[in-house]
Amino acid sequence: MTLQWAAVATFLYAEIGLILIFCLPFIPPQRWQKIFSFNVWGKIATFWNKAFLTIIILLIVLFLDAVREVRKYSSVHTIEKSSTSRPDAYEHTQMKLFRSQRNLYISGFSLFFWLTCQYQVAATGQVQWLMPVILALWEAEILKSHGKDEECVLEAENKKLVEDQEKLKTELRKTSDALSKAQNDVMEMKMQSERLSKEYDQLLKEHSELQDRLERGNKKRL
Repeated sequence: MTLQWAAVATFLYAEIGLILIFCLPFIPPQRWQKIFSFNVWGKIATFWNKAFLTIIILLIVLFLDAVREVRKYSSVHTIEKSSTSRPDAYEHTQMKLFRSQRNLYISGFSLFFWLTCQYQVAATGQVQWLMPVILALWEAEILKSHGKDEECVLEAENKKLVEDQEKLKTELRKTSDALSKAQNDVMEMKMQSERLSKEYDQLLKEHSELQDRLERGNKKRL
């Protein structure tokens, strides 16, 4: 493997390791937020776009070169395979075809993973800025849920108060009816008492008159 393809392979392994680190489930977005808040990232960001485009161009050039090599040795491989005069040349061409295919896979996957890393970094940065908004929305949803619970509790309490009020009105109506009946009974008893008192006075008066008549009659006899 030549130096350039060894560098591309090393770059591919580094990309795979970086993607695996981003995919670790025990590193929360808040931790990435702290990591990306370092001042060093602000200095690197000024050169990031140029470096990203440069690496993209290099990987595309290497990928196209690998495609060219694969097509070249594939056609030569087919020609030499049909010819039985040079078996050593056939094996040599087959080895070069294998290397060109390996380089094609290395450059292709490096290009794909480089775009994936760029997307992952951008998504992590968006999560960093969206986390406060998400937390605010989550807290608002919790407060809204508590508000609904409080409204349900207040509604139940109001319903109970209305029922208690109706019960009190019913009991008050019964008590008022009983009081009116008792007042009527008292009035009737008072009227009967007055009538009995008048009759008693009348009887006392008649008794006194009869007694006077008897006394006058006894005096005349004597």
